[in-house]
Amino acid sequence: MLGPSAHVDTFTRDNLPPEDTWPVFLLDGFSYPERLNAAVELTDRMVEKGFGDHTALIGNGRRRTYKELSDWTNRLAHALTDDLGVKPGNRVLIRSANNPAMVACWLAATKAGAVVVNTMPMLRAGELSKVVDKAEVEFALCDTRLMDEMEACARTSSFLKKVVGFDGTSNHEAELDHLALEKPVHYDAVPTGRDDVALLGFTSGSTGTPKATMHFHRDLLIIADGYAKEVLGVTPDDVFVGSPPLAFTFGLGGLAVFPLRFGAAATLLENASPPNMIDIIQKYKATVCFTAPTAYRVMLQAMEEGADLSSLRAAVSAGETLPAPIYEAWMKKTGKPMLDGIGSTEMLHIFISNRFEDHKPACTGKPVTGYEVRIIGQDGKPVPAGEVGRLAVRGPTGCRYLADDRQRQYVADGWNITGDSFSMSEDGHLHFAARNDDMIISAGYNIAGPEVEAALLAHPAVQECAVIGVPDEERGAIVQAHVVLSEGAAPSDDMRKALQNHVKATIAPFKYPRSIVFTETLPKTATGKIQRFRLRPDH
Repeated sequence: MLGPSAHVDTFTRDNLPPEDTWPVFLLDGFSYPERLNAAVELTDRMVEKGFGDHTALIGNGRRRTYKELSDWTNRLAHALTDDLGVKPGNRVLIRSANNPAMVACWLAATKAGAVVVNTMPMLRAGELSKVVDKAEVEFALCDTRLMDEMEACARTSSFLKKVVGFDGTSNHEAELDHLALEKPVHYDAVPTGRDDVALLGFTSGSTGTPKATMHFHRDLLIIADGYAKEVLGVTPDDVFVGSPPLAFTFGLGGLAVFPLRFGAAATLLENASPPNMIDIIQKYKATVCFTAPTAYRVMLQAMEEGADLSSLRAAVSAGETLPAPIYEAWMKKTGKPMLDGIGSTEMLHIFISNRFEDHKPACTGKPVTGYEVRIIGQDGKPVPAGEVGRLAVRGPTGCRYLADDRQRQYVADGWNITGDSFSMSEDGHLHFAARNDDMIISAGYNIAGPEVEAALLAHPAVQECAVIGVPDEERGAIVQAHVVLSEGAAPSDDMRKALQNHVKATIAPFKYPRSIVFTETLPKTATGKIQRFRLRPDH
């Protein structure tokens, strides 16, 4: 039963999936008042708690305190409602790289009761149009450096009424900044309901019609009050850094919601390349890092060359399975664990994770408090311990697709079926096998690509790799590895044979890559996730 709503524009509540297709929500331990505005909790409320002089955001060469962020977002919220006419429930799209201005716009629109759609700066007009049409977006706030594609989208859209520029460099030399300049620093935020939709997260890597996941105001706080509090133990002394875009829920949680919920600081990088992150970690003594395993591999090399990353107390790896060799090398170098975890846009953030006191290589850990998991077969029934099956999860967050029949594919019998293959040990630890569509069936054997990748990465000549299955007349499919060699290693038939023999000696010999393709780079998303589908011959 949904609580009260402050939305005048009822589009999102009207387009929630039918309740009989919702997952079961387990909300014990997560109690919030009926009226709840997540942006107020992350700004004004933090000032009331005494964090006004604490640093909230670092970016573009300056620091902003919680009081400055509160005042800034309140001025922007006035501009949105007073000048642009944003009404509670309207969808507001934000287009920007990771910078303080994007965070401020997201918070301001949320205070105004809008439903925010954060988007990647690399999207083109055609891709933006799909998002605008799906969510019936009426307003867009865009970094002035990225206006061309946004304006091209607006010219052909029947929904988008207004595109307003903001200054992502924080010089405040754009239309939205000028509108906000003379506004008061006090704003009576819209008293949204805890069950009002606050955020539409479009799934990454989607093909065809995009899927929009719907997240309530309460959900934004649940991921902080669950994972960030229990697993990371965030304190006001923490300084966050990371590579995931704020347009993805992994980035929004790790680089905005988590630090702001606990009075910590977030450092935001528009170009979060591993070298840039290494510089920021050293400069600001960052303590919590969110990025992909490939970036941690670069960081390990940088430490070998003298970089001091000793301030990091939490290295969170998600978005891509964490190979055991990277975990082991990090432990050896730093003495601290790398916290592997898994989340999804549908679940909003990480729901299974290792802990500081409970971690091991090639293991994703145990469910975050509030979540339950089971490993099921094709018949939907739990499989025995140690057997690979489909991951099913339920907890305080879960899948709600915006007006999408695919809801019935993701949710079954109250459980979210994430599309991942896992096994669970007798003691409850979860071990990732592959994405369901990354399992390779070769001559009747089930082979998990990530396991072969981990074996290859243990060889000193391998810098990066991606494993896929390719058609084969005799075996149905064979394992093919695309390998980026380390500096000083050269492609050759001898190298190919050496890598194959190494895999045979490391894991069951039938899993070895019968085909090895040497390459300079691997295709990746902006979060560093390898796009294996682009390596397949039919792509």
